[in-house]
Amino acid sequence: MLELHCHTTYSDGTLTPAALVDAAVNSGVQALAITDHDTMGGWDEAIAAAPTSLEIVPGLELSTVCAGRSLHVLGFYPDRRRLQAPLDERLEGRKRRAQAMIEKLAELGYPIELSPMVDGMAPGRPHIAAAMHAAGYVTSTKEAFSRFLAEGKPACVAYEKFDVLDGIKLLRSCGAVPVWAHPYLFRGAAVEAVLPEFVEAGLMGLEVYHPDHSPSDVRHLEDFCQQYGLLKTGGSDFHGPSKRYPGLNSLHLPLALLDGLKQAKQSLAA
Repeated sequence: MLELHCHTTYSDGTLTPAALVDAAVNSGVQALAITDHDTMGGWDEAIAAAPTSLEIVPGLELSTVCAGRSLHVLGFYPDRRRLQAPLDERLEGRKRRAQAMIEKLAELGYPIELSPMVDGMAPGRPHIAAAMHAAGYVTSTKEAFSRFLAEGKPACVAYEKFDVLDGIKLLRSCGAVPVWAHPYLFRGAAVEAVLPEFVEAGLMGLEVYHPDHSPSDVRHLEDFCQQYGLLKTGGSDFHGPSKRYPGLNSLHLPLALLDGLKQAKQSLAA
């Protein structure tokens, strides 16, 4: 009944916030977090579309780096006014990165134009892949990644560096509850090697339940939560209906997990 990790068209999801709300309701979800990459732009539409039976949890997924590799931190219940300005800086970095990849593709003989984006949308590689597909350069967005946009491929450009410790501290300073997203997808170091430093910086939780986590991963993360006094969250990391991503409510997470998140938020406000 709980989804604490979902994306919309404001980042790399395929459903608008309103369509995501409809899909969540139809899937039996009772609490839905909007966690787009580096933007809070989808909140208002989701809140306006949500019936009384669905609680919208405001959040985002902050792009950071650790040991030279990408690492994402979920932030729940941030103070929007305090976070907006630093987040705008992250959005501008995303735009610069997208433009650099577009220029690389043009140099390779594949000029593209991105579809217009409303304010608050965070451009990323999925948008570029979609533009390549629309231009007829590739047969699918998957091919665009495998040939051009994946790490190490000719048109890929790395994120502008934003250290994970700075990201955690930024979220805490803006009243958000920072949670390490899908820790076992991180390729820069072992979870147990970097976790103590993250906790010291202010990390408050781990995304324990995720489609890419094995049962042993889940057990390890549950143990880490107990060891460090961290809260547990989870979600399907839903990006839209596709074979790549599991369906909404596929993990059947209990609403009780949201209670811990709200308690953590209250502890910040105290």
